[in-house]
Amino acid sequence: MASLLWVGLGGFLGANARYLLGGFIAERWGTVFPWGTFVINVTGSFILGFFLAFAQERPWVHPNWRLLFAVGFVGAYTTFSTFTYESMRLMQDGEFLLAFANLAGSVLAGCAAVLAGIAMGGWI
Repeated sequence: MASLLWVGLGGFLGANARYLLGGFIAERWGTVFPWGTFVINVTGSFILGFFLAFAQERPWVHPNWRLLFAVGFVGAYTTFSTFTYESMRLMQDGEFLLAFANLAGSVLAGCAAVLAGIAMGGWI
């Protein structure tokens, strides 16, 4: 039961961070391209890579922190379903170049962010 509370707390924080950051980005950069989802997916990839690499090398990191951050926070924060929906909407609207940029850019930047997070998490 305690595990569910850790995941739930992380999910609450991650979902609210996603909502706030997505709105902030939309206000400043507009919504023609799904910048909010893009930034959230890339930063979520970095956070997950960083935290898991950091925690792997440090036995003193309690397993509940993995539940809170990796499962709860990042699970609620990242937006894969929104990413795929927005990409399909761009295609339906005839914006094939933007759709491709979103699909390829998110995957490539997400992979790079995970690698950067792993490198930084293992270094610290």
